[in-house]
Amino acid sequence: MEPDVSIESGCMLRIAVLPIGTVPQAQLRDYVSMLVRHRKVELSAISSFYTEHQKSPFANQPWDTGSLRFKFMVGGSPPSPWEDFQSNRKILAVIGICHCPSSPDLDVVADQFSIVCKNYTSAVVQRCFAFSPGDAQLEDGGKRGDNLILFPPADRQTLEFHLLTMMQDIAASLLMEFEKWVLRAESAGTIVKTPLDSQASLSSEEVIKAKKRRLGRAQKTIGDYCLLAGSPVDANAHYSTALELARLTGDYFWYAGALEGSVCALLIDRMGQKDPALEEEVKYRYTSVILHYKKSIQDNAQRVSPLSFELEATLKLARFLCRRELAKEVVDLLMTAADGAKYLIDASDRLILYVEVARLFGTLGYQRKAAFFSRQVAQLYLQQENNLAAISAMQVLAMTTKAYRVQSRATNSRLLSLSNETGSNLADGGKMQLQSVVSLFESQWSTLQMVVLREILQASIRAGDPLAAWSAAARLLRSYYPLITPAGQSGLASALATSAERLPSGTRCADPSLPFIRLHSFPVHPSQMDIVKRNLGREEWWVGSAPSGPFIYTPFSKGEPNDGSKQELIWVVGEPVEVLVELANPCGFDLMVDSIYLSVQSGNFDAFPISVSLPPNSAKIISLSGIPTSVGPITIPGCIVHCFGVITRHLFKDVDNLLLGAAQGLVLSDPFRCCGSAKLKNVSVPNISVVPSLPLLVSHVIGGDGASILYEGEIRDVWISLANAGSVPVEQAHVSLSGKNQDSVISISYETLKSALPLKPGAEVTLPVTLKAWQLGLVDPDNTAGKSISGGAGRVSKDGNSPMLVIHYSGPLEYPGKTSTNGSVLPPGRRLVVPLHICVQQGLSFIKARLLSMEIPAHISENFPQPVYLRNNSAEEGIISESKTERLVKIDPYRGSWGLHLLELELSNPTDVVFEISVSVQLESAKDEDISTFIDHDAADFGYPKTRIDRDYSARVLIPLEHFKLPILDGSVFAKDSHADGSFSNRSSSFTEKNTKAELNTSIKNLVSRIKVRWQSGRNSSGELSIKDAIQAALQTSVMDILLPDPLTFGFRLSENGSQQVAMLDSSKESDIPVSSSVSKGSVLAHEMIPMEVLVRNNTKEIIRMSLSITCRDVAGENCIEGSKSTVLWAGVLSEIQVEVSPLQEIKHSFSLYFLLPGEYTLAAAAVINDANDVLRARARTDSPDEPIFCCGPPFHIRVIGSA
Repeated sequence: MEPDVSIESGCMLRIAVLPIGTVPQAQLRDYVSMLVRHRKVELSAISSFYTEHQKSPFANQPWDTGSLRFKFMVGGSPPSPWEDFQSNRKILAVIGICHCPSSPDLDVVADQFSIVCKNYTSAVVQRCFAFSPGDAQLEDGGKRGDNLILFPPADRQTLEFHLLTMMQDIAASLLMEFEKWVLRAESAGTIVKTPLDSQASLSSEEVIKAKKRRLGRAQKTIGDYCLLAGSPVDANAHYSTALELARLTGDYFWYAGALEGSVCALLIDRMGQKDPALEEEVKYRYTSVILHYKKSIQDNAQRVSPLSFELEATLKLARFLCRRELAKEVVDLLMTAADGAKYLIDASDRLILYVEVARLFGTLGYQRKAAFFSRQVAQLYLQQENNLAAISAMQVLAMTTKAYRVQSRATNSRLLSLSNETGSNLADGGKMQLQSVVSLFESQWSTLQMVVLREILQASIRAGDPLAAWSAAARLLRSYYPLITPAGQSGLASALATSAERLPSGTRCADPSLPFIRLHSFPVHPSQMDIVKRNLGREEWWVGSAPSGPFIYTPFSKGEPNDGSKQELIWVVGEPVEVLVELANPCGFDLMVDSIYLSVQSGNFDAFPISVSLPPNSAKIISLSGIPTSVGPITIPGCIVHCFGVITRHLFKDVDNLLLGAAQGLVLSDPFRCCGSAKLKNVSVPNISVVPSLPLLVSHVIGGDGASILYEGEIRDVWISLANAGSVPVEQAHVSLSGKNQDSVISISYETLKSALPLKPGAEVTLPVTLKAWQLGLVDPDNTAGKSISGGAGRVSKDGNSPMLVIHYSGPLEYPGKTSTNGSVLPPGRRLVVPLHICVQQGLSFIKARLLSMEIPAHISENFPQPVYLRNNSAEEGIISESKTERLVKIDPYRGSWGLHLLELELSNPTDVVFEISVSVQLESAKDEDISTFIDHDAADFGYPKTRIDRDYSARVLIPLEHFKLPILDGSVFAKDSHADGSFSNRSSSFTEKNTKAELNTSIKNLVSRIKVRWQSGRNSSGELSIKDAIQAALQTSVMDILLPDPLTFGFRLSENGSQQVAMLDSSKESDIPVSSSVSKGSVLAHEMIPMEVLVRNNTKEIIRMSLSITCRDVAGENCIEGSKSTVLWAGVLSEIQVEVSPLQEIKHSFSLYFLLPGEYTLAAAAVINDANDVLRARARTDSPDEPIFCCGPPFHIRVIGSA
């Protein structure tokens, strides 16, 4: 049997198209595509190539309307044993395709073409088309007289015209060869044979019968050639003679063949006409054809069976009648042909038969019957043990998935659109047409659908297509997990993992696997992020607006009617949002989701992926977050999931439809109910829109956001800090009160907030609020709750009892970059709710102590920084008068900057009373030259501000420790014990660990003994906390940093010329030259040479030799002196300056800087001490005698402004 046969196949000339030499695939496809356009050549177009050597046997040739029809066999085909019976099976011409750039030698091409043509003995015309020849090939080809046709390089249109001319020449040559053959056959006769004749016994009776039949068979063959030559009238005349002779001799097989030819001639003669009479005639004749083929089968019962011709004729008639009006007749014919398949010996014949039956059923619209026979085709392919057959089986099975409702989403756009429609209906009204659900889920097909998917999985694995195998396994596991055993589920999971290993990383598949994902909810905005629509018609623009978010009731709506339409949700550009989804794993294995994030198609949303692990038969609710990036609507149809090594897209609506089908009994089961998840009410997806950036106020109560514990009638000020964390300024703000006990708020500093407007991004304003505790009733909810909680009485205040500050605020009236127009949509505003947690009712323990350090850079000025100590041997060097603040925090402590060491004491009040904490430090005078006891000239108790600690609250007290810093770094700090044993003499130059620890402990005890922490309660009780051990433990590891100064102190100042620059700058402020008000005193001008000095002070009693270096960095921390992009020029030496500093003395080094660009710069000095003594090594905590000591000075800031 042959595929794709029809009644008109008898008039088609077969031409073998063969590549000659090396032809690239792309070029071969291009040449073949040009060639196959000429399947039909009109007879009127070949007259210039046609030569009538003698009178044509085709007396009724329709030169004006007739044509020759070609069937191109790309790659050729093997000769058929039935060529004599049906002449259209012969290869009547051979066309070679040669690509000249790949085959430069035309002689070799000609020889190869000749060899190839020998395989086609029936070919009467042979041509080799050589495309794109070079100049030398064109010259050589012009001298050749063989069948090599050169197609010179030209544009596409010229090439196609040249090819058309050559096809007309081939058509004319074939027509002339047909005439010769027919003339020979009529004069001398012809002998034709079939496989039926080859097996006949040569008895005398058979020989006589064969002689009688030869004439009728010759007439039938001549009719075939007339039909191929495009002369149906002549063909019909010869077929009529052949029918009569075959009927007389009982040659039923040839009689059926001649009758088939006559039907083809009839249709060709009436081409374009299709009337009921013609249709009935064709049906009548083909019924006779089938009947006579059956008779020939009976006559040749012991020979080669011609059953394939009977089935082929049945398919030809079915194809001719194939339309919906004649569906019953066509189905009968196709089922008859399918029943005959079991009698076919050749498996390829059965394969072709099932393919044709499936095609015709599909043409009729009988998709399930077509799918059934397609599966028969796939089974025949799978019986062959080769990769190509498995690929064919996989492709055939993929075509059946639509009929079985298991198709892949990649080939099913219609199902996706239907899913979107049904999902939107579900979201709007909660209803869905039953027919839509039935079309999506048909549980009665479950077993058959599983079989089909298993066949696809098997074929995909054998074909080596991991993506198709992954898709089939995913569909099988997701849709039919209730019907699969746990072992089978694990096997499918292994198949998914194995397939993913063969796929490249990041492969996407249209078919989702596990888990099942449904939308759970959209969380409401926090109280600090509520969005409120603005009403332009009212001064109080927030009145009548409810905050955005998918909730029904809000206490701020003031009873406005709730709109029953779909809710709206507003997101803001740059602010993170979250969506809650629920995941379910109804299978019996652990499911690891590598990543999951929200799927947003609009492109204005950045989603954040997370990973999730799901145990067997479990469900989990997770939060998926992201940030909107631009203005516009956002649609979230589902999630992107990376699981089992492949990325898939899970749609919420698919799961909604699945759950609806489960509720109606149309789906096998509900995966979420299987995992023990509660029944979730259908979530209405809001309309999400993204607005431009809005201001965002963030509040916190200074001192802590916890509840304020007050006695009845106590008045206290609470400071609320409001910071704009958004990217646009706050231009309008209004403060109001809400909740109970509003009378407890005595005053709010409205003017402070209004004067801070517009509050720019990053700015902060402190709003003082005065509170007065109300009188507690006999049965107060807070009081009652407080008494019932051990150790925390009255701490937690219920939301309904404390007042709330409600701040409505908004940004500019129009979006950034847009001009306001009438009727334009205003940017929304926001609402900030600040609960004033007040606990009214009637608590001191030490928690811990720790050491804190900080450093604040100094600014370069015309003077060097002053040290905190001066020797007492000169009246001019006495302590500079200090302000109260300078007494609290000593400025410039030995490092040239604000370096602070703070002792932090954390105290807690677990009792029922309020405590006031007072901390004092005893300062001693220097009474002798003992440096270890030298503290300061202030000989008094220095007190710190009192701290109030309320019940169940803790407080941290900070104590600056700079008062305890020693003025000189000396070895006497590390006192050595005398050793009588001479064995220790070799270690006399180093400090033993034991002696060092003992000296440290002594210093700490001396320091701790001067810190007193006293408390006093409101009931006239007082005392002192015993916290010496705790403070000593906190200072144990850092006492050297507290007591000992750095060996070197670095400082910078502007020299006299530099001071003149500053003076000029200061005078410019008083003139008309505009200078930014933010420029502080001491700034210098750019494009001016600024002389500077660096001071290095030696804080030890030893000479220090060092290598000094100076660096300058910009605000980005980049070195702006060195490199190709330096922005600062210098004069003098800035690196590897070898200097020597005497004990307790200082040196100055001068240099100049020339700033090319204005801005903030940082100067820092560093020194490498090469020959460090033991004191320096102990201070640097190093034991290596060869390791240099590196001292780095603090950063000094200098501001450079542009010249006017």
